[in-house]
Amino acid sequence: MVVLRIRRAHKGHYALLCLSIAGFIMYRYLGMPAWGKSLSRTVGLNANLSQFTLEGEPFQILGGSVHYFRVPRAYWRDRLMKMKACGINTLTTYVPWNLHQPERGVFHFHTQLDLEAYINLAAELGLWVILRPGPYVSSELDLGGLPSWLLRDGNMRLRTTYPGFTEAVDAFFDKLIPKVVPLQFNKGGPIIAVQLENEYGSFAKDESYMVFIKEALQSRGISELMLTSDNHNGLKSGGVDGAVRTVKLQKLTQRDIRDLNAVQPNGPTMVTDYWTGWYDVWGDLHHVLPPEDTVSTVREMLRRGMSINLYMFHGGSSFGFMSGALANPSYKALVPSYDYDAPLSEAGEYTPKYHLLRDLFARYSSESFPDMPALHYREAYEPAIMYHHLSLWDALSFTEGPFQSPTPVSMENLPVNRGNGQSYGYTLYETTITRGGVLKSGDNVRDRALVFVDRNYIGLLKRRHLELAVPDGKGERTLSFLVENCGRVHHGRDLDKQRKGLVGDILLNNAPLRDFTIYSLDMKPSFIDSLYQAPWKALPQTPSFPGFFMGRLFAYGYPSDTFVKLSGWSKGVVFINGLNLGRYWSIGPQQTLYLPGPFLNSGINQLIVFEEQEAEYKIQFEDTPDLGMAAEIQ
Repeated sequence: MVVLRIRRAHKGHYALLCLSIAGFIMYRYLGMPAWGKSLSRTVGLNANLSQFTLEGEPFQILGGSVHYFRVPRAYWRDRLMKMKACGINTLTTYVPWNLHQPERGVFHFHTQLDLEAYINLAAELGLWVILRPGPYVSSELDLGGLPSWLLRDGNMRLRTTYPGFTEAVDAFFDKLIPKVVPLQFNKGGPIIAVQLENEYGSFAKDESYMVFIKEALQSRGISELMLTSDNHNGLKSGGVDGAVRTVKLQKLTQRDIRDLNAVQPNGPTMVTDYWTGWYDVWGDLHHVLPPEDTVSTVREMLRRGMSINLYMFHGGSSFGFMSGALANPSYKALVPSYDYDAPLSEAGEYTPKYHLLRDLFARYSSESFPDMPALHYREAYEPAIMYHHLSLWDALSFTEGPFQSPTPVSMENLPVNRGNGQSYGYTLYETTITRGGVLKSGDNVRDRALVFVDRNYIGLLKRRHLELAVPDGKGERTLSFLVENCGRVHHGRDLDKQRKGLVGDILLNNAPLRDFTIYSLDMKPSFIDSLYQAPWKALPQTPSFPGFFMGRLFAYGYPSDTFVKLSGWSKGVVFINGLNLGRYWSIGPQQTLYLPGPFLNSGINQLIVFEEQEAEYKIQFEDTPDLGMAAEIQ
């Protein structure tokens, strides 16, 4: 009774204390008073003047890009807290349509793709949000984040008002936009602005398109400030009335500012993408931007009172087959690491760039920053010895199909995945021949094809390598093409031409090959899981290639981050506990794959590697990344 009376006596005091704490948190972390006019949320981000205002007060956007789909969900809080501790006040993120809608009528907004949870976490941590819902986002994603099933339409014109495209956009926005409308500033949420599309000025095939996107968002309830984002030479053609134009750059020049002021003389100046580094492609070097150059440019922007978004603040990883590719001057596929030489490394480590930026932002802030969160432990686990082997040919019975076709069929047009075609991975095409000669691909191999006769490797066809000799032999023989989609181009004017597999005739002695048996090897989790029922064999002295190799990684206690090193292996894909970690390729630059601790179990972890041509039969694990020989961005 005494305790009860004491509790009643202090109940009001406890309530007042809780309200006071809540008020402090809202003021300290959301940057606004907890009572008064701010709760009305009547005046959001505004750009009528030469600077942004938020609730009528001057507001300088200090943004940072961190993509929820490139960071393990278990690390979302860690990465955003580290960004907050650097002095960033706004989170920006793209929304990848291809990941959220892998098939027509199938939508994923849960677990790793729970966008609402990510935005709510940003609000909890005191970050505003600029949302970039596309539908095209680029972001070095396969097809710029557009779903490959759009390409099943032979007349498809992406990023235009072509009905087949706008109807698909409408269906996606019908699912996406209602999830984010309640999270807008005027509804009490953290979203203060929404970007329309991305870099449309460099594409600009349809004058009505950006108007369509703007109306598609507004009609579904988007009411916050709208932005467009372009390189300086696309500012005019990429904008739309009613949206603030912003610019992308890496080196600040008078030309950039002049071009922006020319099309928007009475608006604030914002760099929506200040590129803190760059992405990497296979066969090239690892790109870095010196920290001193980064800080010098950011300092000048701050001195001019410009708003800025650091792209990327933390790049993360393009796990699985997420990465895109370059088309010009020649086709080059991107590596899975999206480290980007950003202030936070791929594994969330602080870099010299981070520390210099934090010091710089502190000089421009009247408030102290939160403490920097502690780093996660990384471990060099014992090597995993590969003890089982499965030939590719023995795995074919676990694919969907096979399918018969008189002529080659592209990945996208295969009758798989409930009529949505194949998006990623490999496709095997087999036909019968009765003589040898010269194969000519006519650039119809997209992107690499390992070629076999009676399942014996004879050579490679790829872009710019268009001919291959087929040895003579007796009787009927099986000619096989294992074709890999190395990544669809993510930027440029040829998005409509990104179909993969065999996209046209392959000639043998100038006669087109016919009557194909086709196997879809998309390497989805369901396929990898099914392989546990396959006839694996003890690793032979000379295993056949291509093939799958199985081993185990032992992680005792709480699993830590590590880096997978594949010395002695040639080219393939790594799966850990059924998850596609990404591609590896001995040509580099990337030499290790980031394996986050949350992907591991305490104890035994199943490791499967698909290798095309050569294997060392063990996998190394290191506690530091190796992204290859570095070259400064010019």
